[in-house]
Amino acid sequence: MPVTLCLDFGNTRLKSAIVSEGKVSEEILIDNDVESAIQTIIQEYEPQNSILSSVIDHNPAVETLLERKTRFHKLNHLSKIPVTTPVGKPETIGADRLALAAAAATIFPKLNNLVIGLGSAITYNFINKNNEFLGGGISPGMEMRFKSLNAFTAKLPLIKAEWNFPLVGYDTKTNILSGVIFGMAKEIDGTIDAYAEKYDNFNVLLSGGDIHHFADRLKNKIFADPYLIYKGLYAISEYNQ
Repeated sequence: MPVTLCLDFGNTRLKSAIVSEGKVSEEILIDNDVESAIQTIIQEYEPQNSILSSVIDHNPAVETLLERKTRFHKLNHLSKIPVTTPVGKPETIGADRLALAAAAATIFPKLNNLVIGLGSAITYNFINKNNEFLGGGISPGMEMRFKSLNAFTAKLPLIKAEWNFPLVGYDTKTNILSGVIFGMAKEIDGTIDAYAEKYDNFNVLLSGGDIHHFADRLKNKIFADPYLIYKGLYAISEYNQ
């Protein structure tokens, strides 16, 4: 079966996945964007196709390598995608958001889909039942909130995320954990409720690196898939072949 290498270069991590017939067989974390790191993946998995979503200033030699070794597509606002983007400045839409929108439209067509990406930032991406990506919202992600509390105060420490914490924090650490993680869960639930009041045939998808901290904390019914962005990238790659 043809194999597609889907690469997602985000602000926090560089990730990739091996996808065939829409199914992710393996996710591969990448240490950095040097050519040798990508070459190792290509040699091991021998992908015929590749697609890159990047929101950083990555090493341009990576694209040259992918073009030489595979049928390569770089995702941008000029790409053919299974959704339309009737927004004021489509060139400003992040490639990762386009991939999430494509995944929603491919997996759940003819629904009003809200895709929530939990990464460096939380992105709310709304694709209506006509497969129009209308936009949404962006707010700080979990790590950004932890770091900002430390950076913009004199004495608050930098806290790492943990699963178990009380609603009512009893020390500085648990106060921050409750404020950030519980607060984010309520923000996400509130945003979902606001969309649900406005749109019928409404569906919610959750993805991103912090998905495991929130999938079980939300009161709303959601479709949670940590590989959603890869499935969107694969759909766009096939769309552009």
